Amino acid sequence: MAGVADRALRELCMEAGAAFCCGEMVSAMGIYCGDRKSAQLMELHEAEQPCGIQLFGKEPHTFPKAVEAALKNAPAFIDLNMGCPAHKVAGHGGGAALMKLPALARQIVEETVKAAAGAVPVSVKLRAGWDADSVNAVELAQICEQAGAAWLTIHGRLRSQMYAPPVNLDIIREVKQSVRIPVVGNGDVADGPSARAMLERTGCDAVMIARGAMGRPWVFAQAAAYLKDGTCLPEPPIEERLNVMLRHVRLLCEYKGGRVGIREARKHAAWYLRGLRGGAGLRRAVVSIESIAELEAIAEQCLELC
Repeated sequence: MAGVADRALRELCMEAGAAFCCGEMVSAMGIYCGDRKSAQLMELHEAEQPCGIQLFGKEPHTFPKAVEAALKNAPAFIDLNMGCPAHKVAGHGGGAALMKLPALARQIVEETVKAAAGAVPVSVKLRAGWDADSVNAVELAQICEQAGAAWLTIHGRLRSQMYAPPVNLDIIREVKQSVRIPVVGNGDVADGPSARAMLERTGCDAVMIARGAMGRPWVFAQAAAYLKDGTCLPEPPIEERLNVMLRHVRLLCEYKGGRVGIREARKHAAWYLRGLRGGAGLRRAVVSIESIAELEAIAEQCLELC
């Protein structure tokens, strides 16, 4: 969710009923070297709490300084990303690549837990494994538990799959059965029924929604209602959906400045317009917007079409 789960989206998701959220990935090496942009990614605000700070990297000696910097932002927890499949992360030894190096993964967890010194819990995000020949989430989960992790999040796909189906719920169940710490299930949860299926089929303690919230921050309210008593909340009316989109973009521009905010808003606007009548043409239009006024005009077009 790098470049997606920023402050604006996190605030909307928490407002919609998410139990907690997690920030975008922050490079431990970036913090170690004093990178300003990495430090900015750690900034947290009241409306998105409880929120964790997510670190990634492959050099254990960089994590204590990254943890020290993270704690200054009062996170609810620190999350270690050992599941990111992106080439720019895993291709350079971070993220899911650590699943191929259990000893190094252990050292990073140990260094992070030691640096956190009980101030906040440390969690770890894993995948099922690197590829079909190395489905080792159970082994890594046990290593992380022994190294002091407070809980684990398991994405039920291999790194080689990226985000292609299917999600392996069996491996999440196996991890849950192999450790004593809580396990969060992740992968293709996009509504109440899929959240319940994840919980029931894996026995996990909680569910993480990631890509299912892109253009749909209200998914947390839907999932919460369904898990509580089976209530199926419908998708919001078109006008409300568009109002959330516009509010999201205004927040982006407020927090990041108009120029950066509107450019980042393009992808979010396209996600909000998915599935709507005339949506394909409208999505083509939003990829070149230069102002909120232009997006407001597209929203008006959308209402006319629907």
